Amino acid sequence: MSIGPGSQASLREANTARVVETVRKFGHITQVELTAATGLSPATISNTVKRLVAEGVFRTRSTVHSGRRAQLVSLARQTGLLAGVQVGRRVLRIAISDTSLDIQRSKSLPLPLTHRADTTLDRAAILITELVEDLGANVDELSAVGVSMAAPIDPESGMIPVAGILPGWEDIEIATVLSKRLNRPTSVDNDANAAAVAEARRGALRGVANGIYVCATYTTGAGIIINGHVYHGVRGTAGEIGHVQVEPSGLICNCGGRGCLNTLVGANVLVESLRLSHGYTSVSDVIREANAGDIGCRQVVGDAGTQIGRVLADQVMVLSPSKIVVGGELAATGELLLAPMRDAIEGRPLFAGTVSVEAAALAGQSEIMGALTLAYDEQERVNPMGVSPDRADGASPKGVGE
Repeated sequence: MSIGPGSQASLREANTARVVETVRKFGHITQVELTAATGLSPATISNTVKRLVAEGVFRTRSTVHSGRRAQLVSLARQTGLLAGVQVGRRVLRIAISDTSLDIQRSKSLPLPLTHRADTTLDRAAILITELVEDLGANVDELSAVGVSMAAPIDPESGMIPVAGILPGWEDIEIATVLSKRLNRPTSVDNDANAAAVAEARRGALRGVANGIYVCATYTTGAGIIINGHVYHGVRGTAGEIGHVQVEPSGLICNCGGRGCLNTLVGANVLVESLRLSHGYTSVSDVIREANAGDIGCRQVVGDAGTQIGRVLADQVMVLSPSKIVVGGELAATGELLLAPMRDAIEGRPLFAGTVSVEAAALAGQSEIMGALTLAYDEQERVNPMGVSPDRADGASPKGVGE
């Protein structure tokens, strides 16, 4: 049975919408990857891309993919803005991007160790407004806001489910509070979870069905991807590897447990171990000197890599991922951290050659890009047609899968 003109037009419209949405989701993607991601034929992809380039919707440029020349496709013009907020233990980062997640403005501020939720979220709202205005826009042009938190987030309530992890934040509906301040749809998730999705869409976990993103900074956390989706667990605590017990008679962790990984490899612990001998006061000192060849700094970074690797080896036993990517501040030491981590995993005969360990591709930006990805997905959830909403119709507490 032949397809009539009306049916052909509808089919082309549906295919075009699928292609445009896929390019929007990934930001930059080759035509070969477009074929795989959409399930459309190479000829359909080629024709659709050519037509949308002619109409000014797409732009293309030559690149190399898997050793071969390829056409990289991206949106030619972007409307609307997204805001990403990264709340760390000692830093607040804000980024404003267009809907392709190309960052237009960003700013970072230090936070006191015991920063208060209301003060930090007020400051975030003010900085978002200032950065948006610096672009010659206003907050009404924000489509959505995403928040990545250095704490587990319950996917149902949008709140931190465990006391002590980020003191003073436990009873705060983070997305709701920030949404009311800005009158924009807002979504929140754990920073490692958000970063895992950013790496899956635009970085080292792209094309990986089962993988782990590790954030190694003041504490250690992981975002777990299973069958292409982030796994949160019942209360959002999946991936909190920093609270795996590694020393039964060790120090008490801020979670209340004894001898957690964080008590041995957290950035503050590394700094303290070098304070008397080296006089260092910050993790950036340790990273800088380790990269410059200081033996003591290299030793503590390597020891941290071994400890994290041992915990990850147990996670690999349960989850069987094909790739682990490592971000966070300590990842700036490169192979000083990664090599002992890799050795600890490879030391288990069952895993030899089955899982790769490498640095995150987004180069220190995984968490803030994860926040922007949350904002992008929140925009799609609230307003899939891409028109900037007039109000925040219910902030979403839930994190982002894929």
